[in-house]
Amino acid sequence: MHEIVVLRFDTQISRFMISKINRPLLLVAPALVLSGCELMPPSEDPVLIKLEELESRLQNIERVVQNQSLVSLTQQVSAAERRGDEMQGKLEQLEHSSESTTDRQRQLYVDLDTRIQELETAVRARNSVNVMDGGTLAPGQLPVPGGSDRDNYQAAFELLKEQRYEPAASAFEQFLVTFPDSELADNAQYWLAESHYVTQQFDQALGEFEIVIKTFPNSRKVPDALLKMGYCNYELQRWDAARSSLASVQTDYPETTAARLAGQRLQRMGEEGV
Repeated sequence: MHEIVVLRFDTQISRFMISKINRPLLLVAPALVLSGCELMPPSEDPVLIKLEELESRLQNIERVVQNQSLVSLTQQVSAAERRGDEMQGKLEQLEHSSESTTDRQRQLYVDLDTRIQELETAVRARNSVNVMDGGTLAPGQLPVPGGSDRDNYQAAFELLKEQRYEPAASAFEQFLVTFPDSELADNAQYWLAESHYVTQQFDQALGEFEIVIKTFPNSRKVPDALLKMGYCNYELQRWDAARSSLASVQTDYPETTAARLAGQRLQRMGEEGV
């Protein structure tokens, strides 16, 4: 029979006395308490219930935070895309503006260069007397600056008819440089050679007549050029070369005025015994 500890509380004095305690009973009491806790179902444990509630709330909060982060990130991406589109638009505007500026500068340069050339031409024309009025023709200058090939050919030919052979030769030379593809180029070459022939520059004239034959073989001026080559060689006392050219005119162009004149010169050479 175990003895029991008796506790008495007094309103004025609190004292307790332990008369005798059986040690096995003290060891069993905590075990009974723990076993009572283990016997309680988990679904009814207030601590577990509280923990589960807290965990659920935490998960809800995390989902909210994640959703807000995703929305914020989406908004930031959209804002970045808008800024990118704006920058692209501004870049395209700058490129267009740059191209327009370059085109305007190029056009201004062309206009300025054209105006300068026109002013230079006008100054040269004002500072010199027109060659057709008795002035001289500067090297590299056409008798009609800015005129067509026909205008300049006619002006050069007028100088030749006026027996102004030196400016005529210069005019024909510049004509050939400026209008090499003109349909009047063969005539210009022939009259250039003629301007040297009439001034008795036979060697120079011979070379220019030869150019007519080689450069313009289908020209109507070829028979006349070949005839004048015979004349030049005659004046230079190159009898064999003269006879060869004159005979070629008769053979190749028998029904022409040049052939008739070639025959007359050959007859004269025979009479002269050369």
